Amino acid sequence: MASVFLYHVVGDLTVGKPELVEFYDSETVESAIRAIGEFPEGSIPIWKKRSHVGIENSEMKQQRFVGIFSSFDIVAFLAKSECLEDQDKALKIPVSEVVVPNNSLLRVVDPATRLIDALDMMKQGVKRLLVPKSVAWKGMSKRFSAIYYGKWLKNNDSPSNSSNNLPPNMNWSPSTSGTVIREKYCCLSREDVLRFIIGCLGALAPLPLTSISALGAINADYSYIESSTPAIAATKKLPQDPSAVAVIENTSDGQCKILGEISACKLWKCDYLAAAWALANLSAGQFVMGVEDNVSSRSLPEFSVDSPTGNSDLVNGSRKPRKFSSKSIGFFSNSHSFGSRSMYRGRSAPLTCKFTSSLAAVLAQMLSHRATHVWVTEDDNDDVLVGVVGYTDILAAVTKPPTTMIPVNRSTEGFGNEIQC
Repeated sequence: MASVFLYHVVGDLTVGKPELVEFYDSETVESAIRAIGEFPEGSIPIWKKRSHVGIENSEMKQQRFVGIFSSFDIVAFLAKSECLEDQDKALKIPVSEVVVPNNSLLRVVDPATRLIDALDMMKQGVKRLLVPKSVAWKGMSKRFSAIYYGKWLKNNDSPSNSSNNLPPNMNWSPSTSGTVIREKYCCLSREDVLRFIIGCLGALAPLPLTSISALGAINADYSYIESSTPAIAATKKLPQDPSAVAVIENTSDGQCKILGEISACKLWKCDYLAAAWALANLSAGQFVMGVEDNVSSRSLPEFSVDSPTGNSDLVNGSRKPRKFSSKSIGFFSNSHSFGSRSMYRGRSAPLTCKFTSSLAAVLAQMLSHRATHVWVTEDDNDDVLVGVVGYTDILAAVTKPPTTMIPVNRSTEGFGNEIQC
């Protein structure tokens, strides 16, 4: 295992991170739409309001956390028939009535928590780490302190049963002004962890240049629906990690060709009402590939909603109605027909990599596109889907002992046959 994960602590990743601004479950879905645009992974943590005054410890903070609310959750909710009938009412529904409670998706951790321990939490399903900003380091650099001191000592500020330890002379102290800043936290996402990892690729050698297949990072247990299936079926299949469903087409030889995906990161910053109508009324293939603006065989409704990206359609205090088209969802770049699969589809095209792509290449793809996953295809066919690589798979790969790697000469044909749809 790379020493970089043993000698760094969570506090190293909090430098420059803004203070957490809580989003309460009493806020409306419309407010959540605006807030999600500012958060990575296309989702936001949801909190209950404080019921008491005074200092709040980490345990109390953890208990107030409700769950993670994503862009896909919003679109799936707005696609319900009762919401489509009264869009204004649906947008005013409190988030508490929509979000799925899951307190295990966030963990409050001490800044002195070793990075390897934080990675283990994320591999077990934690999506956010909440780190106190009320204290500051003093003494020698925390980056190399463990190397010199050789072991970790218990942090005096941690609970007696905490496993978060510090070397000597690495105790916490008030800020340099002498005033302790209380109840301030910053939130670390898995994207933040991956950005730290990509800055340490040299210390991880030879893993970064090893193929994802050799590292066993390809997850064959992905969710998918056929292109002819109603798009709303994706809401029944959506997994927690990654939050994505592949839209595929079965070939005569039993392989799966990927056409697109329905996911939280693709719906991030989209036109939520237009996407909700499309999810409820179109097939999965039409949803991800697009339908022409001049479709006459379908009664296309008018929509009116404040743009979550800041471009308002308000006219004289009322919303300006507009006709639905595929482009109005927010991620189609043209109006080519659904049958043209070779067209450039901009943001609607799925992010893919090769079976033999290196870990560094896949990591760079995810971060540059701010994606939570990359679909894996065969080397000789860009369309044939064999699996997916997500955050958890990357974290497992970079912390895996070298002896557990899959031999590099494993055939792609054999792997593909194991996971045919």
